[in-house]
Amino acid sequence: MAMLLIRGRFKVEGGAKPDGDTLPFIPDDVDDWRLVPGDTPIVPKADGRASIRLEGIDALETHYGEEPHVEHQPRGLAHAAADQLLKFLDFKTVLRDDDETVATVPDSVPGWILTRGADTYGRCVGFVGKGTPPVHSGYWTGVDEDLLKRTANHRLLLLGLAYPTFYSGLPFPLRELLAEAAEKAIASEIGVWKVDRTLDGVKVLGMASLTDDKTGAVILPKLFRRLKDYLDFAGPAPSLACFRAFLAGAQDEYRLPDSGRLHRGLHHIVEVTTDNTVKMTRPCKDIVFVEK
Repeated sequence: MAMLLIRGRFKVEGGAKPDGDTLPFIPDDVDDWRLVPGDTPIVPKADGRASIRLEGIDALETHYGEEPHVEHQPRGLAHAAADQLLKFLDFKTVLRDDDETVATVPDSVPGWILTRGADTYGRCVGFVGKGTPPVHSGYWTGVDEDLLKRTANHRLLLLGLAYPTFYSGLPFPLRELLAEAAEKAIASEIGVWKVDRTLDGVKVLGMASLTDDKTGAVILPKLFRRLKDYLDFAGPAPSLACFRAFLAGAQDEYRLPDSGRLHRGLHHIVEVTTDNTVKMTRPCKDIVFVEK
């Protein structure tokens, strides 16, 4: 598949809160944002900066939701993913405040992105890399295995610091290569895979079951986000009896490898027991979500 390459620099300042799968990028030519396909145009800040959402991965949440209901997943692994992303791009020092605001030394580093378009939120979705780009900025180029392995996306999966999370616009060969990287991490039981409870199940007695830095369960971030949204309305002593109905209403659309049909709602692949234990019944690498 061909993707648009844009050359520029990654810059973390001015209250930025990058995590393991999102960070700011400024093209050398700000007009290059206009080349990115998508129904929702990218609207950069005054300095040309816009967020890049890393293609094919989902890292643990360092901050999710709106004040006063911002939550996080266990921060050890969440911060490890964010730090590895910045380290990969050659930031030498990373300083993080309690509110997740990050400062770095240097304040910016050169790099490039490969993108197939913007999402419905106006975020550029892509692969991120460093060093000499394979083509000039503003040109489209094919993405093969060698080029994919030069990206932070692939690196984070290989280290087990992110979950493979695929959308329908990403071609099958690239999904397969990213899934293979994740499989190596799973086999080695490193990163999130040492403690992941997505398929085994987690007993949810409140937000602390998912957020406590020492005892909180590590689960697929998409499942965490759905649980967090549900618990915001369920009160301090929640029952998960209605969680599957909530998932049905959320209308996530996806396909599974053993059936070509479209599924609507994660309730098809999420189980909830009477003691508030939640688990997914399919590994995340098998799920291909439909673009919105």
